[in-house]
Amino acid sequence: MLKAVLFDMDGVIVDTEPLHRKAYFKMFEEVNIEVSESMYNSFTGQSTLPICRTLCRHFSLTESPEHLVSTKRKHFKYLFENDNDLALLDGVHELIKDYHANGLTLVLASSASMPNINRIFERFDLDKYFKAKISGADLKASKPHPEIFLKASELAGEHTDHCMVIEDSTNGIAAAKAANIYCVGYKSQHSTNQDYSNADRVIKSFDEIAFSNLISL
Repeated sequence: MLKAVLFDMDGVIVDTEPLHRKAYFKMFEEVNIEVSESMYNSFTGQSTLPICRTLCRHFSLTESPEHLVSTKRKHFKYLFENDNDLALLDGVHELIKDYHANGLTLVLASSASMPNINRIFERFDLDKYFKAKISGADLKASKPHPEIFLKASELAGEHTDHCMVIEDSTNGIAAAKAANIYCVGYKSQHSTNQDYSNADRVIKSFDEIAFSNLISL
């Protein structure tokens, strides 16, 4: 029986990917590296610090991973505060309210930093629907490691058998399945170059997983 839903944030609740992309590439310029599209796409779903560690190793940078993280976050903060196009993805607010009204426990499990999570939640008034929020940036391992979803299920107070994950990335889906949690892959118009083959179900609209359609879970 489904009792808790564990939401990813970027690409599921809000599309901050264009802002993150701009921030990353501004950081790449500052440290004078050229990151290919395939390499950048492979980072989807991972936290910033592991990404920056990979960059430092791959490009033999003298700068520390922490310096790259702070540079990227500086650019993201500016873009977040000055980009007026940021909005919740179509139908997700209704889905969140639907689940909450029907007694499901909601937990946010995102690779984003907690300051960025809080900015989104404050901007769109989402805290009242969620029992807890967890940031992958505060954990030892990043997606596709299952740690974030195992901890999210603990925060929900439910066994993984009674949880469902909503994810949009290859790494996020892999993390959910490694945690042995039923995973819905959200393949939206914003999702590119991601592998949904390991998801238990793939959707293109949140209407497909409204509470009334989840009785079988």
